[in-house]
Amino acid sequence: MKPSRDIARLIEIMAALRTPGSGCPWDLEQTFQTIAPYTLEEAYEVADAIARGNLDDLKDELGDLLLQVAFHARLAEEQGAFAFGDVVETVTSKLVRRHPHVFADAEGKTAKAVESLWERIKAEEKAERGAVAPAGALAGVPLALPALTRALKLQDKAGRVGFDWNYPRAVLAKIREEAGEIEAELDGPNHARAAAEVGDLLFAVVNLARHLGADPEGILRAANLKFEHRFAAIERALAARGKTPKDATLAEMDSLWDEAKATEKSGS
Repeated sequence: MKPSRDIARLIEIMAALRTPGSGCPWDLEQTFQTIAPYTLEEAYEVADAIARGNLDDLKDELGDLLLQVAFHARLAEEQGAFAFGDVVETVTSKLVRRHPHVFADAEGKTAKAVESLWERIKAEEKAERGAVAPAGALAGVPLALPALTRALKLQDKAGRVGFDWNYPRAVLAKIREEAGEIEAELDGPNHARAAAEVGDLLFAVVNLARHLGADPEGILRAANLKFEHRFAAIERALAARGKTPKDATLAEMDSLWDEAKATEKSGS
């Protein structure tokens, strides 16, 4: 079995791994349920490679994610449900059907118009299948989504029916209100109530990101990277003094943090 650029080789390899007697013992033990966490993990690793701007890693991680698709398709084929080719046919059919502005004569000259068209066609598809639409304006947002992403989608759905702030500054005022509620609870005996208010604050911050046209997951990842870079600068500066963070005072590390921040801003 040799490597190949042909997707058929991936399908053959997956079939070989799942062949009883000659396949891989670990692969043979897997089910949809046991593989699902790996599928999520690989999707996050794709996002991580993109965030780091590493295209070599992105190539590898996309391959790992594609393997997950092949694995699930093989499990389904063994049950007589569908095969990899059916997955490809389904998605290509869906793409053609949902892009009449590209493959037919529908109008869709702006991204907003295309988004509306996409949602209308999705609703028509569900109606044709006889699928019962979930009740409520917020229905259909998967529980398994990362919390920030799910908050964003819930807010977007609520906004479509008019339950929304008009301006970013109005959301900023709500953030200040939530921060005040946290402060009021900090002096109380039960910090669980303060923690619950932190949840409301996070929800409001996601809303502000949405109003600014930013993806909260993306900007938080960027903030995490920024924190890592600045803290690494603190560690390097302390190492030059023969010290570690455990040996330094908070004031000393805070000063080095400010230096790292200033260096970033100066573009050095």
